[in-house]
Amino acid sequence: MANSAQARKRARQSVKNRAHNASLRTAFRTAVKKILKAVEAGDKAAAQAAFVENTKIIDRIADKGVFHKNKAARHKSRLAAKVKAMA
Repeated sequence: MANSAQARKRARQSVKNRAHNASLRTAFRTAVKKILKAVEAGDKAAAQAAFVENTKIIDRIADKGVFHKNKAARHKSRLAAKVKAMA
């Protein structure tokens, strides 16, 4: 275990940061699921609204470094294609 005061503090900080990052990862997944749920419901207007709203959340989490920006871009691209493909 941590022997110096600095190492003990870093251990405390890492626990707190891990919990915060876990909540952000959950928010990312929830945002993606909300868009997918709207697409599966079949209402294009609602799906577009959900896409616009949740894209901001995905970008904000990627900016914080929890997920790589390319991963966020990949998710947004695939979700946009699904929304666009709706009849």
